[in-house]
Amino acid sequence: MEIQLHTHEFPPVYDENSRILILGSFPSVKSREQQFFYGHPRNRFWPLLAAIYQEIVPVTVEEKKAFLLRHRIALWDVIDSCEIAGSSDSSIRNAVPCDLRQIMDTAPIRKIYLNGGTAAKWYRKFWKNENWNDMQLPSTSPANAAWTFEKLFASWKTILEQDEGNEFPVGEKHEI
Repeated sequence: MEIQLHTHEFPPVYDENSRILILGSFPSVKSREQQFFYGHPRNRFWPLLAAIYQEIVPVTVEEKKAFLLRHRIALWDVIDSCEIAGSSDSSIRNAVPCDLRQIMDTAPIRKIYLNGGTAAKWYRKFWKNENWNDMQLPSTSPANAAWTFEKLFASWKTILEQDEGNEFPVGEKHEI
């Protein structure tokens, strides 16, 4: 597949009540087609969050936005534009960061969760001098086949646990 320049074409989801920020790397081809996050039908992001919060999996963009805001979750990506071959994170070149400050300056974000190694790599490259409380989680991508849904659930349920008040000290880095 040919490497092409793409720009993030849809905005983040957040409001003044968001306490958790989940960051992906860059939208997949399916997400770019749907103009919303985690659009590939085999990506486990939406079923995983629904299981964590014990809700029905949201289907429409409106349902997904309402789900996120109801649970005080902000959602965006680390990369605003890049050269990429299809949806291949490993092909990303010449990445330009999204401006996370618009969220951080608006919402009382307590924790940033990085969805996978690529999101963590670029986040730490772009925002390494910030003293934001972040944690890398395993990718929900279907390409991360080594992680079963059950293993992902065991790792990602930390979102709910952390939101209940058991926070890490600001600036401390954690990986699972």
